Amino acid sequence: MPSYDKVIVFGATGAVGSAAALRAHKDGAKVSLAVRDPSKPIPSLDGISFERVQADLTQPDTVKAAVHQTGAKAAFIYAVFGAPEHMRPAIQALRESGIEFVVFLSSFTIMTDIRAVSPTDFIPLHHAQVEIVLEEVFGDDSFVAIRPAYFASNILQQKLGIEQGEVKLPNPDAKFDFISPNDIGAVAGALLTTGQRVRTVGLLGPEKLSLKDAIGIVSNALDKQITVTKIPEEEAATVMVKAGIPAPLANWLIRNVIDHPNYFWESPDASTAIDNVQKYSHNSPQSFQQWVENNKDKF
Repeated sequence: MPSYDKVIVFGATGAVGSAAALRAHKDGAKVSLAVRDPSKPIPSLDGISFERVQADLTQPDTVKAAVHQTGAKAAFIYAVFGAPEHMRPAIQALRESGIEFVVFLSSFTIMTDIRAVSPTDFIPLHHAQVEIVLEEVFGDDSFVAIRPAYFASNILQQKLGIEQGEVKLPNPDAKFDFISPNDIGAVAGALLTTGQRVRTVGLLGPEKLSLKDAIGIVSNALDKQITVTKIPEEEAATVMVKAGIPAPLANWLIRNVIDHPNYFWESPDASTAIDNVQKYSHNSPQSFQQWVENNKDKF
């Protein structure tokens, strides 16, 4: 039996959340799905009878109601950009309604103490602030922050270029780990049920691929000719914004990640993070090629 046999997963319609729910279910827990729209289909969870409850992490009253209804004692949550007070009201609602342990989807871009992140570092700052709130509300030993690096699904930011047969990038040689969201979720779900007390878990995928090589893998999988063209950073930012990425985030990614070919491997946690999918989920990590083959419909 798991340490927590009643758990609640917020954001279960997402790739990581649904994978976390599936893993917790396989580990024997009663899993409740807290979603903004309970009628929204979750194809990856078809055929499994999960309890669904309406909840929104920007609305603390719905968080309390969802936890009370399900009786959950452990919760998976994600970062909500723009949420009031770095999600403090929602996190307090979790605590007040009976949640004892939280698994938080944070970010590998936090490469320093959470209280020392620069205000100009858009992504790590936001996640670090939520971790600080979790520390203050739950304490060091009642939550774990999972910090994955570059999602394999980030390649879908280039979906339009892939469809048109030309992907334009500011630095085609930038190298990433392309970790599968399924692997991230599997780690989250395993931690959710075991309640293992570990403050942070860095996660790197099993490979070190350039963006150009990743596009080559997509090209082969789709049996489609795709060229890669290097473009100026200003043009790249415009392309990213057109793809739906907010301008501040696009500029931060280009300046701090894409411009640094070994960004994620410069982290002091990189040497251990590459083994953590296996360590915590007891599954072999999925390669980028496997992820693409399993998700060709998304392209």
